[in-house]
Amino acid sequence: MKLTPQVEDCVVHFGEMGSRWGFNRTVGQMLALIVFTEHALNADQIAEALGVSRGNVSMATKELQSWQLIRTQRKPGDRKDYYVPNGSLWQLAQRVMAERKKREVDPTLSMLRGALMDADQNDTSEHAQQRLQEMHDLLELFCHWFDDMQTMRPEHLQSLMKLGTGVGKLLQFSDRIRPGREDAS
Repeated sequence: MKLTPQVEDCVVHFGEMGSRWGFNRTVGQMLALIVFTEHALNADQIAEALGVSRGNVSMATKELQSWQLIRTQRKPGDRKDYYVPNGSLWQLAQRVMAERKKREVDPTLSMLRGALMDADQNDTSEHAQQRLQEMHDLLELFCHWFDDMQTMRPEHLQSLMKLGTGVGKLLQFSDRIRPGREDAS
């Protein structure tokens, strides 16, 4: 299978980004190849396109399936498994973010909860206790926001994202017109 230079550049880049997203280079490259290829690919085609072993493809396939980023398709009369993206780009992005939250944010939040419960029994300074609480509250707020975002339809999320700094400007305007606000400019 011959990749166009543009697709090859994307595949290489996704491989480099894979480690930042929580998986290895081959897994990132494989995800990009599957996403950017119009038709379903089998393991032999993936191995050939990426120049990796079938064993490497097999391990990467299991990783991508555990993240629910690809799914298997069958073709009549063919015993091979073929792989396609498991949803739209929005759904794939949401799954990656949810998995990252589960692997990175949730354990930190759990540790902070434990530290706050222990802070009263230990000689934790008031300053440290206050910082622990602030960090906990920030992550809790993020988690509630993230959960809300995960339930929104992609077109609503897109509209919300397009609002961008407009929301911030609206909030600043709201602060200025509310009477009795000391911090209004």
